[in-house]
Amino acid sequence: MAKIRQIPEISFTAPAGTPAGVEVLSLADLRRRVPAEELAVPRRPDFHHLLTLTAGRLRHTADFTGYTLDPGSWLWVRPGQVHQWGDLGHAEGTLILFRPDFLAPATAGIDDPHAPVLRRPQPEDAAALDLAAGHLAAEFHALGRLPLAVHTAVLRHLLAVLVLRLAHLTAGRPAPEPDPTYLRFRDAVERDYARTRRVEDYASALGYSARTLSRATLAAAGIGAKEFIDRRVVLEARRLLAHSEHTAAGIAVRLGFPSATSASTSAPAPARRRSGSG
Repeated sequence: MAKIRQIPEISFTAPAGTPAGVEVLSLADLRRRVPAEELAVPRRPDFHHLLTLTAGRLRHTADFTGYTLDPGSWLWVRPGQVHQWGDLGHAEGTLILFRPDFLAPATAGIDDPHAPVLRRPQPEDAAALDLAAGHLAAEFHALGRLPLAVHTAVLRHLLAVLVLRLAHLTAGRPAPEPDPTYLRFRDAVERDYARTRRVEDYASALGYSARTLSRATLAAAGIGAKEFIDRRVVLEARRLLAHSEHTAAGIAVRLGFPSATSASTSAPAPARRRSGSG
């Protein structure tokens, strides 16, 4: 099997003297820290990005889908997703960066790779989110007023409030209960998509028939089980192709495609590799 190097993951680095695992900064701070040409490069960080605007408009790409942020909207890019900044020159807002292990694993919604990237809260939810984000930012910049351990604990609690509110936005109506069969299948695909693309393998491992998995996936996601698996594999192929150091042939071998042509279907042209962090 050909050896494939994945897109280098950008690791979280806390500013000196601050709690390890979280940072709150303005988009103006980000512009001063990282040159625009570096922000424009696709990257795959190993930490969360929560972004909300207070003024202007911003175009942001996550996993090759473009999103437009306006004041009040929220963007949540999760670890492992490939994302790319648009022009920050006409946008102001708050960016919250945090490592996956900064919050308790049981914090609902934090580990859901299928959650929406862009959220547009209803007015009452928007006010609560703004309050939570403002409180978190104020505490982050109040370093030294509490012992560091206490300061860190407070930040964890405040961030958890914000994350829980974002994860449970319902657009003003109760969210339907997810089908447990679909959820088990979805999680199994996320774990094993690089090992097998056969619905029958997942059905056997989960104790269902292939037909049951297909019905549950069609009802929940609008596509059949096989297409659901294939879409996840194609997404990973597109992530790997985002940098020119990855060949289509090697990725095809890695992900079990019959040919390089299959692996590159609908994939973007490889981006030119440039250095940078963030």
